[in-house]
Amino acid sequence: MEKLFELIKYLFLGVFQGFTEPIPISSSGHLVIVQELFKMDEQGLTFEVLVNFGSLIAVLMVYRKDLIRLIKNGLAFLVGNTRNEDKKNDSRFIIYLIIGTIPAAILGILLEDWIGNTFGDKAKMVGITLIITGVALWIIRNLKGIKGDHDITWIGVIIVGLAQAVALIPGISRSGATIVAAMLLGWKQETALRFSFLLFIPVSLGTVVLSVGDLMAQGEAKLIPYILAFLGSIIASYYALRWFMNIMAKGNLKYFSFYCFIVGALVFIFM
Repeated sequence: MEKLFELIKYLFLGVFQGFTEPIPISSSGHLVIVQELFKMDEQGLTFEVLVNFGSLIAVLMVYRKDLIRLIKNGLAFLVGNTRNEDKKNDSRFIIYLIIGTIPAAILGILLEDWIGNTFGDKAKMVGITLIITGVALWIIRNLKGIKGDHDITWIGVIIVGLAQAVALIPGISRSGATIVAAMLLGWKQETALRFSFLLFIPVSLGTVVLSVGDLMAQGEAKLIPYILAFLGSIIASYYALRWFMNIMAKGNLKYFSFYCFIVGALVFIFM
């Protein structure tokens, strides 16, 4: 019975974090809330890396056509095919993704301990940051934007990258922060959404690569629970991302804002 409960717990956490990762309500903040609410032991960074890898697989599945096009056109541009405007624009887009990744990578390394000590296990702080996320989403709820993929500038990319770095704080949604920053810069919804989730790929992939040793060491002891959590994360992230894309296309971001206000206030008052 104890082993069955452990399997259910890991599956639940995988599905839960996988579902909350793509939508703008902060998966890390919700994980703190769930662990506090149900008195669960913290699963550790290795587990979080694993389920985030599941979310990465889901993002790759959803944006596979964009990724294939970017890779093909980027390689073609590198070997000297510089006359084609689409190939040139896609190559520039790849460079912008690399630039946008740098702020979170640097600040994540420098401030990891401080963020963990300040926000990691404090539910009330998560309540505050969720409310901040809700305010940011409310501000852009009616914005449409006019700038497409070809109108992105390196200054705008750095701003979006800094927004992703801010989302290292639990309760600040990564997708929410990057999309809010992009929309405030005048980007179209589709461009903001695509850039946000393609920007997730190098950060998540880098984290996984750096944690391979820890994953293998712990995976031997918890192979089945980890597999369940991983699969649950992939499935939940895939459908959550599809759902979020549909919600954003309909201009209903305000509902996520309401959710963050309500949950943030309840967490701050009662936890």
